[in-house]
Amino acid sequence: MSLGQHLVELRKRLMIAALALVIGMVVAFFITGPVIDVLTEPIRIVAEQRGTDLVALNFAGVTSGFDLRMRIAFALGLLLSAPIWLWQIWAFIMPGLTRSEVRYTIGFVAAAVPLFFGGCVVGVFIMPHIIELMATFVPEQGAQLFEAANYYDFVFKLLIFIGVAFVLPVFLVALNFAGVMSGMAILKGWRVAILIATIFSALATPAADVVSMLGLAGILIVLYLAAAGLTLLLDRRRRKRQETLLPPEATA
Repeated sequence: MSLGQHLVELRKRLMIAALALVIGMVVAFFITGPVIDVLTEPIRIVAEQRGTDLVALNFAGVTSGFDLRMRIAFALGLLLSAPIWLWQIWAFIMPGLTRSEVRYTIGFVAAAVPLFFGGCVVGVFIMPHIIELMATFVPEQGAQLFEAANYYDFVFKLLIFIGVAFVLPVFLVALNFAGVMSGMAILKGWRVAILIATIFSALATPAADVVSMLGLAGILIVLYLAAAGLTLLLDRRRRKRQETLLPPEATA
């Protein structure tokens, strides 16, 4: 295909992906109410614990409620339309890949997507503890009004950060496939990995919530060790394959 044909193909793929996103947003907009109920459950728990109505989600502007629902609809629409826009990306780049590259890409995506959503699920369980713990530092005579946009940004970024952290072991395996890092090199970096996982968990969770921090750090460390073990197995298979291809005099 010529450059012009590639651009036409890209435009077609982008239009299909954009249309799928818009349809997903329209569908998601009608379920933003239950989603907001789930996200604001920690606020209701804090209000019950303090026995006051001065703990609530605050909508400062005239359009704040609509803006919040649109932002949630965009995130959910992106999720609902993911099979379509991911396929459009895949269909655009697949003709330029070799058969082995296609197989590896499918394997990486199949591993990364569940890990990402698994991280988001862990974030959903951690998020209420963070909010409830932070609320304990507010004086009893104070009113805690959570600004809607800031509250949503906090929850959204927390879920994204933890989801991406869960996918990092897949990138380590990809680097091993590319020959950039060996399995032994990845395993030797376990001290650094533990330090990074602990620091990340401390930043993602409040300092006083030790249980959430240790739980998140433990999951990240297990994923790292699993990636290191897998790369060691891949290196071993690669060495055996090379030994079988070498002539007898080369191995003597």
